[in-house]
Amino acid sequence: MARNANRDLTQGSPMKLLIGFSLPLLGGFLFQQLYSFVDTAIVGRFLGYDALAAVGSTGSLNFLINGFCMGLCSGFSIPIAQAKGAKDDTELRRFVMHSVYLCAIISVAMGLITGAGSPLLLKMMNTHPDLIRMATSYIQPVFFAIPTTVLYNMAAGVMRSLGDSRTPMLAIVIAALMNIVLDLLFILVLHMGVAGAAWATIISQLVSGLWCLWVLMRKFSVLKMTQEDKRIRPPFIRRLLNMGLPFGLQYSITAIGSVTVTVAVNGLGTIAVAAVTAAGKLSMLFCIVFDALASSMATFSGQNVGAKKLDRINQGLRSASLVGCIYCVLAFVVILLFGKDMVALFVDAEDPAVIAEVLNKAQQFLIVNSALYIPLLFVNIVRFTIQGVGFTTVAMAAGLMELIGRAFVAIVLVPFFGYNAAVWANPAAWLLADAFLFPCYFTVMKWLRNRLLLTGQTTQSPKEYRATHPQR
Repeated sequence: MARNANRDLTQGSPMKLLIGFSLPLLGGFLFQQLYSFVDTAIVGRFLGYDALAAVGSTGSLNFLINGFCMGLCSGFSIPIAQAKGAKDDTELRRFVMHSVYLCAIISVAMGLITGAGSPLLLKMMNTHPDLIRMATSYIQPVFFAIPTTVLYNMAAGVMRSLGDSRTPMLAIVIAALMNIVLDLLFILVLHMGVAGAAWATIISQLVSGLWCLWVLMRKFSVLKMTQEDKRIRPPFIRRLLNMGLPFGLQYSITAIGSVTVTVAVNGLGTIAVAAVTAAGKLSMLFCIVFDALASSMATFSGQNVGAKKLDRINQGLRSASLVGCIYCVLAFVVILLFGKDMVALFVDAEDPAVIAEVLNKAQQFLIVNSALYIPLLFVNIVRFTIQGVGFTTVAMAAGLMELIGRAFVAIVLVPFFGYNAAVWANPAAWLLADAFLFPCYFTVMKWLRNRLLLTGQTTQSPKEYRATHPQR
C-alpha cells in the first residue's frame, strides 16, 4: 500500500502534515497539467498557431463542463473525509459506494449531452468561424469521454480523503508520460491533427483512472464492501448531492466567467486568442501549487472538523498561507525574467512579426496575473477550507463573485480598452472573491465553534446533524 495511505491529518504538526500531503498532490497536478502543456506545445509547434488558437478557444468551455464533473467528485469526497476524521468506517464505505453510483450516472449523461452538442456550444461562445472545425475535432472526443475524467477524479478524491495523496500522483505520472508518446504518435505519425491530441489525453486519463480504481479495490481494506454497504440509501444520496452539486456548480460558475472573457478575446482576433491560450497554459502550470495547497486544506479541514478539532483548521490555514505567499513571490520573479522565453515553447508561425506580437501579448498577460497571485492563493485555500468543513454552498457564492469580476471586465471594459483590459479579468475576479471569502470564513468558524461548545457532540443543529449523518 502507498506509504501515506490512510494518513490521519488530525494529529501532528499542521505545517509538516500539509507539506507532506501537498507534495505528492503537487507532483500529481504538475503531471496532470503536463497533459495540457504537451498538447498545447505540440499543437502550436507542429500544427501552427491557427490550431493552437482552435484548441485554446475550447479551454473555457472544457473547464465549464469538465470542471463541473471534477468539482462534483471533490464535493463527494468531503463526507468521506469527515467520516475518516470521525473514525466511522461504516459511514465512510457507504459514502464511497454511493459516490460510485452517482458518478457513473452523471458522467455518462454529461458525456452524451455535451459531446453531441459541442458544435452548438462553440458557436454560442462566438468561436471564430475559421476555428470551428478544428475546435470541434478537439473538444467533441473530450466531452464524449467525460466518464474517463470522472473515473480518475472520483478514485483520486477517495484516496485523498483517506489520507493517500501519493497513489494519485503516481497514476498521473504514468498517464502524462503515456500522453507525450501518444501525442507524438497521433499527430506526427498518424497525422490526426488536433483530434490526435484529444485522443492522447483520453486514453491516458483512462489508464490513470483504471489504475487508481485497481489500487482502491485491492489495497484499501477499509473499503471492503458488504451487501449492506451496497444497498441504495436516499439519505446518503442527498448528503452527497448537497456537498457535490454546490462544489461542481462553483467550478461551472467560475468557468462561465472565463467563458465571457473567452468570448470577448475571440472578438479581438486570432493573435489575441493564441496569446491568451499560450499564456494561460503557462500560468496554469505555475498555479498548480495553489491547487495542491487547496486540495490539502479541503482534506485537512474535513478530517479535523470530523474530529471536532477546529483550532487545528486555523493552524493549517496559517501554515498554507505562509508557504503559498513565499511561492507567489518566487513565481512572479521567474515569470518577470523568463516568461516570454517559456511562452515561446507554445508558438510557431512563418511570420516573425506574428510570433513577436503573440509573445508580447502573452507576456503582458503573465506579468499582470502573476503580480496578483497572492489573492489567487487565498481564493483557493480559504474556499477549499470552507468547503472541507461542509459549507459548500457558502463557498459556491465565491464563484459567483469571480463571475461578476470577469464578466464586468469582459462586457464593460474589453469593448473600450481591448486586450489591455482582458489581461485584468482574472485579477478582478480573485480580488472580488477574496472580499467575500474572508468574512465568510470567520463567520463559519465562529458558528462551528459555538455549536461545538453548546452541544459538546456535534458542530451542527439537531436537524442538520440528522441530514448530514444518514441512518444506517
